[in-house]
Amino acid sequence: MVVGDGIGREIVPATIDVVDASLASAGCDAVSWVELPTGWAGLEEAGDTLPETTRKTLAELPGWIMGPHDSSAYPEPWRTRLSPHGNLRRRFELYANIRPVRCLPGVKSTVSDMDLVFVRENTEGFYSDRAMHAGGGEIMPTSDVALSIGVFTRRRAEQIAHAACRLAQRRRGLVTVVHKAHVLGLSFGMYLRAAEEICAEYSGVTLDGVHVDAATVHLVRDPGRFDVLITENMHGDILSDLAGELAGALGMSPSLNASDRQAMAQAAHGSAPDIAGQGIANPVGLMLSAGMLLEWLAGQGHGEGYARAGHGLRQAVEAALHDGRGTPDLGREDTTASFASAVVQRLR
Repeated sequence: MVVGDGIGREIVPATIDVVDASLASAGCDAVSWVELPTGWAGLEEAGDTLPETTRKTLAELPGWIMGPHDSSAYPEPWRTRLSPHGNLRRRFELYANIRPVRCLPGVKSTVSDMDLVFVRENTEGFYSDRAMHAGGGEIMPTSDVALSIGVFTRRRAEQIAHAACRLAQRRRGLVTVVHKAHVLGLSFGMYLRAAEEICAEYSGVTLDGVHVDAATVHLVRDPGRFDVLITENMHGDILSDLAGELAGALGMSPSLNASDRQAMAQAAHGSAPDIAGQGIANPVGLMLSAGMLLEWLAGQGHGEGYARAGHGLRQAVEAALHDGRGTPDLGREDTTASFASAVVQRLR
């Protein structure tokens, strides 16, 4: 596990408790957890926000739980370097960021019919800090001109389309490509064509497209029209945060960063330094991310017990929320630890 910074010190241990209980309830062997330093802990222990020992250890693992990072607070040169989680996404080619968003029982939301999944390309696009093999993707030829380079490759467009179609076959069968192909015809046009070609290979999957600006309107007015959405990196980051807040609270938004052989469970929110150390951080997003990781591990052949554990974890979290448990951001009175205890009780 990687605790990270800020509220990571609270939500990661809470999530570990819930994962341990879910594995036990599913009859799985216990996990021996090892904490790997990153962020501020990495700087203090090894002089790097992503120490070599952490990188080497993660390279040998099929999956891990990742806490948030407060990269903007690091001293230079780390502040302007790629964040630890961004570095890991690129280093291990975790090309698919799977972000489900759903209204949960008992939780007040702005919309009532949201149940969708963003499949966000995770290594390219308009995030120029992580799209280059060497050097940065932003340059200033003069003091008053800045250029930012977006990267789009056919390989990633096809990979993300396959991931979306496989997911859609297990859901309602609709894939929507979010794009700007009418303006950026070469880059987003390639994404759109790749999705059209790949989706044609999957029975029961229907494809449509929507401009990114129109997608924001539909998420607010009619989120039920969406099932699985393919997005570019930056667009997916923005849209999924919007959807998460509409569904109740960003603190409940899970995500999984996956390649074909590794996955990293990481909540969609940040390190929330303003409430770090107060014991009130919402751990639901990371707990549900860990549940996604367990189910992903089962799909990779690590045992059906992991699928039962992931399903049970999700049910226990939803049951606790339905029963009125939750942290202050939901208008409730639990601490991070007491909410974790409530979930663990429902797993026994």
